[in-house]
Amino acid sequence: MSTTSTENVTVGALEVPDGLLHYEVRGRGPLVALVAAPMDAGAFVPLAELLAVDHTVLTTDPRGINRSRLHDPHQDSTPQLRAEDLARLVAHLDVGPAAVLGSSGGAVTVLALAQAHPEAAHTVIAHEPPLVTILDDAEELLAREEDMIATYVSGDRLGAGRKFLAIANIELPEEVVLGMFGGEPEPQAAADEHFQYVHMIRGTIGFQPDVAALRAGPTRVVVGIGEESTGEICDRTSRALAASLGVEATLFPGGHIGFVEDPGTFAVRLREVLAEG
Repeated sequence: MSTTSTENVTVGALEVPDGLLHYEVRGRGPLVALVAAPMDAGAFVPLAELLAVDHTVLTTDPRGINRSRLHDPHQDSTPQLRAEDLARLVAHLDVGPAAVLGSSGGAVTVLALAQAHPEAAHTVIAHEPPLVTILDDAEELLAREEDMIATYVSGDRLGAGRKFLAIANIELPEEVVLGMFGGEPEPQAAADEHFQYVHMIRGTIGFQPDVAALRAGPTRVVVGIGEESTGEICDRTSRALAASLGVEATLFPGGHIGFVEDPGTFAVRLREVLAEG
């Protein structure tokens, strides 16, 4: 384990049995963890800075992504393994339990955390988890996801990106699609993208939440939905999850990545939700 500090942030690397986890800590106060998959810690910096005025804020690169290196780079990243990582990080900081916001694949991570490590988090906010398996058309969607992965592995990055957007029911202007998926990304971005398609997507969308355990467990579970996500697949999965848990879905500003689009407004809403607990 190693750490370095600046005036505003402590950057650390925590050794785990199969790799090294990059994490960052800001502020002081009650612990809030912000996690995603495949997004790394960098996506949360603006939100983390806003929360750090009165919270200890933990962010991390998920295993196999960017600075969180695995001894075996071909190992799959499952929500269960990422939850174990998060529990280790919370225990390492020794200021928990935490309130944890998980976005997209990170939302699946925090559900796995609530199931397996309830001592690590008093509250988990699963913001738009892509839980395809809980939908009525899961079989068709899983087949389309496999086709998308096969398209990517064949070398057709743009084609895979188009299929990703189609499955997600997200419509974007052509120039935006080309900007996202056309051309060649930088080496680290390319490595992270490959890991996502080959080693992360299947385990994440195939996760089966233990609804009974989540309902009976001590961890407060909040299901978050972006106000601008209506009709998208993660709006559907989030509403299905909320219904199965017997809770009302909680609206957050913006879309699937509202915390990136407008971190200030998102931070206000997040504080409200945390205060409700």
